[in-house]
Amino acid sequence: MQNINLTDHFLIAMPALDDPFFSKALIYIAEHNEQGALGIIVNRPIDMSLATLFEKIDVPLESFDLANLPIFFGGPVQTDRGFVLHRPVGEWQSTLAINRDVGLTSSRDVLQAVAREGKPREIMVTLGYSGWGAGQLENELAQNTWLTVPADPRILFDLPYEDRLPSAMEILGVDLTNLAVKAGHA
Repeated sequence: MQNINLTDHFLIAMPALDDPFFSKALIYIAEHNEQGALGIIVNRPIDMSLATLFEKIDVPLESFDLANLPIFFGGPVQTDRGFVLHRPVGEWQSTLAINRDVGLTSSRDVLQAVAREGKPREIMVTLGYSGWGAGQLENELAQNTWLTVPADPRILFDLPYEDRLPSAMEILGVDLTNLAVKAGHA
């Protein structure tokens, strides 16, 4: 499993994963290198809308068509910090360009642009992220904790959250209900 790069891929939690943070999770990997990996859970909304978040951070929302977007639990790391997955990449103060179309920004300026101009329009806001240290994700993959598949931005930005995990499974041609809880090694 050396030299694997899962940037711009989905991690799909295997049925045996009973960790409360990651059970039935679909994670979008924003960065994966020799230092570790960073991703956000994209199918776990919390009880907060974009309008509520903007009230809490004292940013006036002028673009009301995005007000009801859900905020997501991105993972158990830095849950007090917001991350915005967006398309297009744009030019923000703190953006990680995942590919030529998708970026992950943690600076306030992207939220101010969304509030003021409604752009970028294709966004997903999370509180927290999922992180792995050097070799940790590779070890979890070797233990059959996750399935991986190249990400499809339509799943991220066009589908309701409840359809994202089944749609990612369809890319693999697998039905999650048919996966065994225990995996073997040949």
